Amino acid sequence: MQDWVIAAWLMLGGSTLLLFIGMPVALTFITVNIVGAWLYMGGEIGLSQLARSSVGSVTAFSLTPIPLFVLMGEILFHTGLALKVIEGIERLIRRLPGRLAIVAVVAGTVFSAISGSTIATTAMLGSLLLPVMLSRGYHPQLATGPIMAIGAVDMLIPPSALTVLLGSLSGISISKLLIGGVLPGVILSIAFVLWILLRVRFTPSLAPSSENDPYYTGWDRWKPFFFYVLPTLSIFGVVVGALAWGWATPTECAALGAFATLVLAIAYRALTFDALLKALKGTAGISGMILFIILGATTFAQILSFSGASNGLVQLVTGQGWSTGAVIAGMMLMLIFLGVFVDQVSMMMITLPIFMPIVQQLNIDPVWFGIMFLICMQLGLLLPPHGLLLMTMRGVAPPAVTMAHIFRAVVPYVVMSLLLLAAVFWLPRIATWLPALLG
Repeated sequence: MQDWVIAAWLMLGGSTLLLFIGMPVALTFITVNIVGAWLYMGGEIGLSQLARSSVGSVTAFSLTPIPLFVLMGEILFHTGLALKVIEGIERLIRRLPGRLAIVAVVAGTVFSAISGSTIATTAMLGSLLLPVMLSRGYHPQLATGPIMAIGAVDMLIPPSALTVLLGSLSGISISKLLIGGVLPGVILSIAFVLWILLRVRFTPSLAPSSENDPYYTGWDRWKPFFFYVLPTLSIFGVVVGALAWGWATPTECAALGAFATLVLAIAYRALTFDALLKALKGTAGISGMILFIILGATTFAQILSFSGASNGLVQLVTGQGWSTGAVIAGMMLMLIFLGVFVDQVSMMMITLPIFMPIVQQLNIDPVWFGIMFLICMQLGLLLPPHGLLLMTMRGVAPPAVTMAHIFRAVVPYVVMSLLLLAAVFWLPRIATWLPALLG
């Protein structure tokens, strides 16, 4: 057996095994890295190099947007501005079948444009909207499905901490990844709304009649939109506008977004010391976890390359004579399979050291590949039995909502996400058109 095959089994197989038995992601890769550095980088010298590489990996300037994007969402949630935005959206949507489920999708799309935390979006919408929907007679499947599905869309619509992480680990342009996710994310949101309308139209028992819902006209209907929704969406305009037109780097855009969020909270007199402290604590916790994981991921890729495993695997795949489309399809299937068992960061850490050299050798458009990678990660959030958003929903849902309800609720949204993945695969312009248009 060739040396690189042994190295691949040790590094990739060992990390996968440790993840499957429940070891924390960061600890898993640090453990494997220490063993790999000792065996393939010269013992103590390798461990010294491992330490230097680890420090360098988490001090990269390109990672700065992660805590800033997370902070934007944390401020909105802890100051209560998120509640005002939901109220503004609810007043705008007229008496439609499954009205509150549609409100969840639209509100989730808005929060996707101003929050960098997928879990926070799902937890907030679940804790606020789900009890109201259940009390009004919505079926648990119709009530939980849209909230989980739109939480996953948060990954595609900027700002997104995981998109920045993917760009940093893969070497794909972070700006283009952030912009490229906008159109697929909006397409999914529209598809979710259409599905809810059709589902309730053909099965009216899933949702109560909206005739008794509060109805506003004139200025009362539009006032929350102009006072809360529009100013909040302006943050998205600041971030994406500066990014799209090249006026600022992703890090500068993230700083602008965080500053704009802070100013907005102050303007509404919602930024108390307690709310700011909670937002900063939440940001520190999430960002620290992500950066600790990056530390393991970067050195993991270096050891794979140093041992020859990366080059050996690339030559093995490219030497089979498969078409480029078949190789990409195989990579997407592997990501979907991994999504059933491991979290999104683990998916990146296991696959990117192998996938990106193949992408480069086959001259695959990295932005197109990156958007498909994001869609696969978004799918992983929703796939039973361990999807992160399924567990989040279980945590905020009342006891009347069972795991069976949650699993069944998410099925149509998984199908729609798979259809979007197929559409992007066959029509790459869905992912590349907007980044190309904006330069």
